[in-house]
Amino acid sequence: MKLFTKYMTRNDCYTAGRKITPKGIMVHSTAVPGVMAADWFSRWNKSYKAGEINRQVCVHAFVDDKEVWQYLPWNHRGWHAGGSANNTHIGFEICEPAGFSYKSGSVMVGYDAAKQEDYFRKAWQNAVELCVMLCREYGLDENDIICHSEGYKLGIASNHADVMHWFPKHGESMDTFRKAVKKALENNTDNNTDIGIGDLVEFKDSAKNYYPGSMEVPTWVKNDYYHRVTQTLYKGKPVIKGGKECVLLGKKVKKSGGQEIAGINTWVAKENLVIVNSIPDKKGNRTYTVQKGDTLWRIAEKELGRGTRFPEIKKLNGLTSDTIYPGQVLKLPE
Repeated sequence: MKLFTKYMTRNDCYTAGRKITPKGIMVHSTAVPGVMAADWFSRWNKSYKAGEINRQVCVHAFVDDKEVWQYLPWNHRGWHAGGSANNTHIGFEICEPAGFSYKSGSVMVGYDAAKQEDYFRKAWQNAVELCVMLCREYGLDENDIICHSEGYKLGIASNHADVMHWFPKHGESMDTFRKAVKKALENNTDNNTDIGIGDLVEFKDSAKNYYPGSMEVPTWVKNDYYHRVTQTLYKGKPVIKGGKECVLLGKKVKKSGGQEIAGINTWVAKENLVIVNSIPDKKGNRTYTVQKGDTLWRIAEKELGRGTRFPEIKKLNGLTSDTIYPGQVLKLPE
């Protein structure tokens, strides 16, 4: 799962600043064919109060077949359920592919399930992995996951059909979705074990101490900065503190602008961190940290959807050759 974070700071939901203690996860789907996860920022990062948008709505994240975009902090009260679930549930939308239309609100017209099976499976998997991450972070399990239509039946959400107007077309249901999350949780797969030198990370909302028994993590360390991993071993061995494997955070990266400065130089348990793939820079550009084996073509293909767009990356970053190196931070075009 590729997770990107870009908060909708213009949206009135974000500026309201109300916090929640997440007790569950609510799964939605967009009912807007062809609009992918990254596209929703420009659509919803607007103020209803200022007359910039005609809806008071905001969810925590959008998921498509390629990536996940987080637009609200996970512990921020969202406007997604149309009911009391806003006070208890993290809400995310699964984006629907292009090639069909709607009538009567929830009837998919011209939807070819066989043609869209590949998209559906990839989006489904990203949604499962997002739920696994959130379950681990907030002490939840598969039983704490519902969709919008289930929320309506429980009396905690408005009357919408999603996602049960879509999942059955691919032989799935919320029960099978929960089973997939349960299986992934039992497999104990966690991308935090893959954190390495050069990775950009941030603290989970649930992180209280740097590692068990250490000092408490200051609020500004969690909320104001991403962090760059600069060391994973000491004298060739993993560093264990408080019984947990740790990495050293040697650089700070400002969330508001992307400026990289001297870090906290503190060993932190891997389980308290999550990898951040890209961030906006001072001019609003996303950035990407080059990994071992990357090429400009591969980055363009992965991040922009087409390898042929690699000249745009070169131009934006003032590169005179195709040579890049691990740890290099590149700005990405829209």
